[in-house]
Amino acid sequence: MSLKVDIKSAAGKVTGSIDLPAETFDVQTNVPLIHQVVVAQLAAARAGTAKTKNRGEVSGSGKKPFNQKGTGRARQGSIRAPLQRHGGVSHGPVPRSYDQRTPKKMIAAALKGVLSDRQREDRIHVIDAIVETPTTKGAISAVRQFSNRKNVLVVLARTEDTAWRSLRNADDMHLIVNDQLNAYDVLVSDDVVFTETAIREFIT
Repeated sequence: MSLKVDIKSAAGKVTGSIDLPAETFDVQTNVPLIHQVVVAQLAAARAGTAKTKNRGEVSGSGKKPFNQKGTGRARQGSIRAPLQRHGGVSHGPVPRSYDQRTPKKMIAAALKGVLSDRQREDRIHVIDAIVETPTTKGAISAVRQFSNRKNVLVVLARTEDTAWRSLRNADDMHLIVNDQLNAYDVLVSDDVVFTETAIREFIT
C-alpha cells in the first residue's frame, strides 16, 4: 500500500505525483516512544562540561585559619572549606555525558511516527526543484506556496547546493539533508517540504 502526493513546481503547477510507502508514512504514532527518542536526542546535544572546584582544587593555604580554641568562633580547619569565602564548592557539577542509549530501531520508529502524523494532516509536500540559480527571494516563495505556518522544515538532497545556499538565511525555515532527517526536527516543524530528489533518495 502507498500514498500518492502531488509534486509541484516552483511556480505552483502540479508536475506529477509520487507514491509514499505506507510503512514509513502511514504507521501508528507511538507518542511515548517519540518522547523518549526526542528527550534522548536533546540530552545528547548537551555539552556536559559544567565544572566547579572542590576544596581540594581551589587555591589557598593549607594552614588552619585560626586557633582551634580560645577565639569564641566556630572551629575551622581550612580557608578552602565550602563554608569559607572563596572556598570550594561541595557537591558541584563535574564533566559528564548526558547520552542515553537509544536503539536504531527506536529512532527509526519515532521518525516514521512523526512523518505519518504530518502526512495524515496533509503537511508533507514535494517540490520538483526549488531554484535553478541562487536566489533567496525565489526560493522562499517556492517553499512558501505550500504553507504560511510559522516553522517549515525543508529536506534537501546533498547534491542540491543551489537550494541550500538560497535558503540558508531564511529565519523561519530549517534545512536538513535527507539522510539526517530525525524525529525532533519533524516534530517542531509545522510543515515538511521535500524536494523530489530528496524524497526519492529517502524512501529508497
